[in-house]
Amino acid sequence: MNRRKTDYTKYSREELIAEITELKKRKKYGLVWDEEWELEKVVTQCKKELPVLKEVKSKAIKNDPDKPTHILIEGDNYHALSVLNYTHQNAIDVIYIDPPYNTGAKDWKYNNRFVDKEDAWRHSKWLSMMQKRLELARLLLKKNGVLIVTIDDNEACTLGLLLEEIFPNKERTTVVIKYNPAGTARNGFSRNHEYAYFLLNFGQEIEKKSAASDIRDQNLRRHGNGANRQDSPTMFYPIFIDKKRLEVIGAGEIPSNDFHPIKQTIDKGEYFEIWPIDNKDKEKRWYYGRERVKLNGSRELSCKWVKDRLHVYFHTDNLSEQKYQSVWIGSEFDAGAHGGSLVRDLVGQYFPFPKSLYAVKDCLNAIIKKNKNAVILDFFAGSGTTAHAVLELNKEDNGTRQFILVTNNENNIMTEVCYPRIKRVIEGYEFEGNEKEIVFENKLNLTKLRKADEIYSDYLEKRENNKDQFDELKGEFKENTLKLYGIKKYDGFKDGLGGNLKYFKTTFIPAKATDRNKEKLTKKSVEMLCLKENTFKSVLESDNIKIFKNKDHYTGILFDEQKIPEFKEQIKDFDLPISVYVFSLGDDDFAEEFSDLQDKDKVKVYSIPAAILRVYKRIFR
Repeated sequence: MNRRKTDYTKYSREELIAEITELKKRKKYGLVWDEEWELEKVVTQCKKELPVLKEVKSKAIKNDPDKPTHILIEGDNYHALSVLNYTHQNAIDVIYIDPPYNTGAKDWKYNNRFVDKEDAWRHSKWLSMMQKRLELARLLLKKNGVLIVTIDDNEACTLGLLLEEIFPNKERTTVVIKYNPAGTARNGFSRNHEYAYFLLNFGQEIEKKSAASDIRDQNLRRHGNGANRQDSPTMFYPIFIDKKRLEVIGAGEIPSNDFHPIKQTIDKGEYFEIWPIDNKDKEKRWYYGRERVKLNGSRELSCKWVKDRLHVYFHTDNLSEQKYQSVWIGSEFDAGAHGGSLVRDLVGQYFPFPKSLYAVKDCLNAIIKKNKNAVILDFFAGSGTTAHAVLELNKEDNGTRQFILVTNNENNIMTEVCYPRIKRVIEGYEFEGNEKEIVFENKLNLTKLRKADEIYSDYLEKRENNKDQFDELKGEFKENTLKLYGIKKYDGFKDGLGGNLKYFKTTFIPAKATDRNKEKLTKKSVEMLCLKENTFKSVLESDNIKIFKNKDHYTGILFDEQKIPEFKEQIKDFDLPISVYVFSLGDDDFAEEFSDLQDKDKVKVYSIPAAILRVYKRIFR
């Protein structure tokens, strides 16, 4: 690392002895760099001002009360991470970040100045910047939480050492991703890869991914010979699908021959009724009998929306999953096609080096595929690919995963790229063009060539089973890999993925611990407390009392302890638990004030702002 040159000829004998003693204390292995010469201004700012959040209500998105509320924070990520150290300590399942790669091409700033190749301190600056943020991020992860960091060769080695130093209880695993098929012309080799470091728990098993060549998902509606209703009338009946979970919950009676359903998917209120009717409105039959569907439907069958129809699928091969490999190669990881071009389609402008949506989805899927309630943090949010990936995952399995994204607004990245992208993905957007998805992929080698007929038969079967799901199917054989693409054509509007969003900005209050500043911090902590409790629906707002809720519990905030009797009257009939935050200049325990409530066990009482100040004292010391 770059080190400051010191003129020891000017030192006295005592000063030299002290310097040698100090040097001997330094570690013998690992990273040592000089960070005292120019501390980040965003770090030193916190000695005088404490960060808090302020909601930008005009940018909130309310789409569906049953879906999670996601979080966007505009501001420096050091400040945002400081706030999250109070609101989300040990609460994050996955942190995914794509920090600046420190290429020397002015891709990031330190103290508001670009860092280029000529800067003799650029590696020290980068390490200082990353260390400060990773140390704050470490405190946010759950005990079994996972950190994922993408990086290239410029800082891969130094980052690896830094991660091992900050996360000694994690095991670092490296994945190589081919993100640029054409490669980047530099001296020496043409670079076409980057790395994803996974900081896992020792011995942790990661999720498995679908093995493209083994998947045999077929539409339960029969096709081909003998597929019509009259061929097997007892196989023509309705299947019931739970609306929220998109799971099979039963099967209806076999109707009389003169009964004809009005359409394939029928909304019955709390569930959908699905009939075996094809895209040309021809009455077909199911592969399974109704008794099997009633008994095993929730285990053997899956459901998926295709345009305005809900389809039911069965799986004929249980060996359809495999472990993620340590090298990821595939057209879906192309950051140009599924990163840059995708961002242009969504927001209409260029953004440098966004990640492929599918690369981020796979990184997250490897950790939280089965955790439908995971909380995911990205504090180098960029164009918002992590948010897009989480929304896609939720749509695929009806999950309630929540993302928290942080980025500053340098070059209007938040207001013109990140926020508009997420808003359009949630709500839908005008779009004309094609969207391509891989539905079959099998990389051939000499061993597999012996089974060429079987592989090609699988390919044709996949083509037949997907013909109703896409506007066009296109086969390709390239680089010894047989692929089948499904193409959806849009000529107007693309439906959104759903979800809700809260938008916050970082702001500040004086750090000096006066009574007046404590009052200011308490008044400005409303958004922080709502974020901590994940309660955003307002129930009551007055000068001295505020109450918010979600489907699980309430949050109450009292700015005046004299209002406790009035507050207790307000909450006496609440049927859900409540967290109560009471302002105090000290660190008073107000629990006794609520001990006379009938359901006192449902009430948890906290004093503020003392708890917030304790966190800030620890991280800003």
